[in-house]
Amino acid sequence: MDSQSQNTSLQRLQNVEKRIVRVLELAGGVMDEMANPSGPRKELINNHCSEFMQLIKDIQVTLREEIKSACEYRPFEKCDYVPRISNEICCKKLEYVISQFDDMKRTIEGYHAAALDHMALD
Repeated sequence: MDSQSQNTSLQRLQNVEKRIVRVLELAGGVMDEMANPSGPRKELINNHCSEFMQLIKDIQVTLREEIKSACEYRPFEKCDYVPRISNEICCKKLEYVISQFDDMKRTIEGYHAAALDHMALD
């Protein structure tokens, strides 16, 4: 995630925060209106509820998009640590196998030399 997309993501989340504050204000306004001694004004409550529902939908859409975007973000995608370490381990294994082959070769050469010496004595 580059700096530009992080900034726009933060801006979208700040807008969500502002919408949440507005949703709470609307809910408080409806509660105040319901507690009004002269009775609630139906048009005001309808307007508040309509705006409330639209803001809730907007918040849900934005949060879904941000969550999806965050899930797609792979911070270690270009990291070569695992392949590099795997290669180093393979190299060490190969070095060990080569040293074992060298030991086997020396042992075989020792047997050949001993066999030649034994044949020369016979």
